[in-house]
Parts: sequence; structure tokens; C-alpha cells
Amino acid sequence: MEISNLLGPVEMQFVIGLGLSLILGYFVGVEREMRHKDAGISTHIMVIAGSMLFTLLSSIVDPLSTSRIASQIVVGIGFLGAGLILKEGASVKNLTTAASVWFAAAIGMALGFGFYIVAILAALVITLVPRIPSLHNEKCVKCPE
Repeated sequence: MEISNLLGPVEMQFVIGLGLSLILGYFVGVEREMRHKDAGISTHIMVIAGSMLFTLLSSIVDPLSTSRIASQIVVGIGFLGAGLILKEGASVKNLTTAASVWFAAAIGMALGFGFYIVAILAALVITLVPRIPSLHNEKCVKCPE
């Protein structure tokens, strides 16, 4: 049995999606770990890969109702993200981390639906956006408070 016979269009989409999940989840996770955040490389890889797999399977099993499982991914990840948010006195912590996990699920869904370029560009955005406040603070040394 040749390997080309084992890899049909669905399996190829899965292999590509899984590979991109690993790569994109790694880069997003590295950005979060560099900032010493709880959700890092493993979390982001698993969220992206899991969302990709759920989305891919839902598009195969029920191609006429792909939004049903996709909407459940959003709800489930929202629950996971809510567990990351901490209230300490008057301040709230980990909002950006929770948002990055939620955004990572969207990247996984894009991969699952085969929107690879969308997923790659979104991963670029999710790694750059947390840097914006730092850039702003460096340029704005004498900004009013």
C-alpha cells in the first residue's frame, strides 16, 4: 500500500492544518511566554490544533451545518478564557491572555476551513498586537497621564 493512497484530500488538509497549528501556535505561545504569561506554547498549540480538528471534522461530517460546531468552539473557548481572568482588588489580570486563547481558536477554525493565508495573517496580528502598548509607551515618554 502506497502512502499516496493513504493521503486523500481530507488527510492532506488535516496534515497541512496540523503542521500550521504547530508552527503558528508555537510563535503565538512564544510571544506569551516571553511576557511570562500563564498560557504559553503548549496551550496555544493545543487550542489552535483542537479548533482546527473540530472545524475540519464538522465540515466533513455535516457540511451543511458547519457553523453549529464552530459556534460551540467559541463558547467553549470563552469558558476556558474566563478561567484565565483574575480579579485582584480593583484590577483585572490576564484579559490579554484570555483574548489570545480566544483568538487562537479562531486561527484554528480558519485552518480547519482551509483558510491558510487568513490563519497565517491572523497569527501575525496576534503576535504583534500585544507589543503595541510597549511601542506607544516608549514613544510617549512625556504623554499626559
